[in-house]
Amino acid sequence: MPCTTILAGKLATNDGSTLISRNDDGGFEAKRLIVVQPKDQKRTYKTVISHLKVELPDDPMRYTVAPNVTQTHGVWPACGINAANVAMTATETITSNPRVLGADPYVAYQPRKGSKKEVPGGLGEEDLVTVILPYIHTAREGVLRMGALLEQYGTYEPNGMAFADENEVWWLETIGGHHWIAKRVPDDRVVIMPNQFGLDHFDFEDAYGAGKENLCSADLKDFVERNHLYTGLGDGFNPRLAFGSRSDSDHIYNTPRAWFMARYLLERTYRWDGPNANFTPESNDLPWSFVPERRITVEDIRYLLGSHYQGTPYDPYDKTAAFHGKYRTIGVPNSDVCGIMQIRGYMPDALKGVQWFSMGGSGFTACFPLYTAVDSLPAYFSATKDTVSTDSMYWHSRLIAALTDAHYFKAILLDERYQNAVWNKARKLLCEYDEKFAAQNDPALLAEANKKIAEMVKAESDKALGQVLRNASENMKIRYHRGDN
Repeated sequence: MPCTTILAGKLATNDGSTLISRNDDGGFEAKRLIVVQPKDQKRTYKTVISHLKVELPDDPMRYTVAPNVTQTHGVWPACGINAANVAMTATETITSNPRVLGADPYVAYQPRKGSKKEVPGGLGEEDLVTVILPYIHTAREGVLRMGALLEQYGTYEPNGMAFADENEVWWLETIGGHHWIAKRVPDDRVVIMPNQFGLDHFDFEDAYGAGKENLCSADLKDFVERNHLYTGLGDGFNPRLAFGSRSDSDHIYNTPRAWFMARYLLERTYRWDGPNANFTPESNDLPWSFVPERRITVEDIRYLLGSHYQGTPYDPYDKTAAFHGKYRTIGVPNSDVCGIMQIRGYMPDALKGVQWFSMGGSGFTACFPLYTAVDSLPAYFSATKDTVSTDSMYWHSRLIAALTDAHYFKAILLDERYQNAVWNKARKLLCEYDEKFAAQNDPALLAEANKKIAEMVKAESDKALGQVLRNASENMKIRYHRGDN
């Protein structure tokens, strides 16, 4: 599953929030945004892909998710925030290598064949938010619960996932079928993750001791040594060298995305272009985390997650650029939802969780916030069907994005005005209802705010769709300009 992840500790953001975010590049699967109540959470969960049954605890919490509308291939909940104001995004499909997979193979589903019984597979991306998020009260609990389930059931694919509460952000990566490694994101740092194994430093002494910043499978160090997985020289342990990849396809598909994101956030720290560049789009040693040159915002994250190498020779829309289209962009048309989970530790509990969404398309779609301490979400976001309709934000976004892409140079200004209008009005509504709640302490205000946000986003999307559609119509190839009105 091609995706891109950005994480930020509380001292790296403009307001002291923790932020975890990800493009869910699922492949043109219609999405909806919903709240799952405890009564609706299954106590026995059965995976679709691997035919595995998992017994779940009897005390789930309310949580938000962005599942597929048609669940033929599973729920694929993507991301969410629960009633304890803990956020999760899962997953970033990562890479591995044959040494790891030979030592600890994936747990693949084996269908019944002749006299051989069916053998369930492990857990995968379609399942993880569902079996983790309703049961955790801190980000660290998320890591430990995920680790325990991986050790018990295994997985059939390589995945990375993030957890956040108001104080901490954690990143976990799977290793083979049953092993895992996790690291706390330092408070003053940002993490950038394309579809590649990411961690580049790990402290086994801490992991097997206090576990303040590092956690892992109990036997991970022995697993590495026994199977001769580490290829690094000198002091310290770089997990990327043991568990990750260094392939030609990484240099086309993965590392260029990390290069562009780091270039944006560390513009003056390093040289990014030319023969003397510190890092290039094909560098194998781009940092997993770093202190940004300025505190980052939700708007920065959304810009990056919708980006296409603007201002570089690799922008696919710039036909004069020397290498346009060479690398896989960050914003892609098969991105079904972009979720940015913000936990605002300085707010009352009811206001801490804000989930920002952009749906259906690429960087040409609007981003809007929703309060998560609610019982349900407006139908414009939650009632998406599998048929195209402007009654759904998902399909509204897809239409606007496709028309903007097809007529980029004439439509991009219209699209930028649309996105800015939604940003500005959404921020105004968020400020307004933060203040109203502080004065009245009425939980009903949060549902009212979400309703107003939905109405605003729909109105702006109706307007933008009309504009980009007219632009596309006026530039159809059958247009004849002598006397046409």
